[in-house]
Amino acid sequence: MQELHALVVEDDPDISSALVETLEGAGFRVTSAPDGRQAVSAAAADPPDLVTLDLTLPHMDGIEVCRRIRETSDCYIVIVSARSDEVDKLIGLEVGADDFVLKPFSPRELRARVAALFRRPRTATAVEEPVNGRAPQVPSPSQPVDDPTTISAGAGLVINSARREVQVDGTIVDLTRIEYDVLEYLATHLSRVCTREEMVLAIWSSALTHDHHLVDVHVANLRGKLRRHSDATWIHTIRGIGYRMDREGEDQQDRRAGGGPYLVARIDSEDWARGLDF
Repeated sequence: MQELHALVVEDDPDISSALVETLEGAGFRVTSAPDGRQAVSAAAADPPDLVTLDLTLPHMDGIEVCRRIRETSDCYIVIVSARSDEVDKLIGLEVGADDFVLKPFSPRELRARVAALFRRPRTATAVEEPVNGRAPQVPSPSQPVDDPTTISAGAGLVINSARREVQVDGTIVDLTRIEYDVLEYLATHLSRVCTREEMVLAIWSSALTHDHHLVDVHVANLRGKLRRHSDATWIHTIRGIGYRMDREGEDQQDRRAGGGPYLVARIDSEDWARGLDF
């Protein structure tokens, strides 16, 4: 198995050493960069599988570094920063980061989060090696929308799980890895209330990810990107609980919340905005 490469981008020597030691202990080959410009150059010269990225860096801030690396790489990017403002998380996730870890960090938690990231497919077109000389069956773009690997959510929204591809009226929607995971999870539980807690466990695959607000950030980004292609509303906020995705155009009276102790009776995000609550 090829050794995985991690790039640590951190200007504090002590923190950089701690990150390098943590990732080497997890089996990575690790290189480091002390500023933004060197980080971008290092990622281009020796493409990493994982980047840990501080936000406050000399010469080029971490947001710009993340944006530039994401232009050419689908590597996992974990922001490790002392900046805890919501806007920093929002912008970091919007430009392509996969996770956000606050300093001071726990090496054990960081390793658990990285392990959870690598349990998800790395690319939308990843193909497994042939088994017993037989090539795997890869669905083609021309397959009908009722193929088992696709989910139709109405109003032109189609999710192809085999290709990890999302289309609205035939146009591909550009989503980050986690935005896709959030959408696919909700789509596979149509008309069912999904709590933030269960989404964190399913998508991040680790109980150590306690920041349930990450779900809200990714859902907000996802809604914004879908809204660029359609005025339809697929994802509804269930205040204090989580989210529910409905097939757009489905008869409202046929919707069922299901899945657990929560029952939602045709109340969606617009109603919540008018102050309704249970």
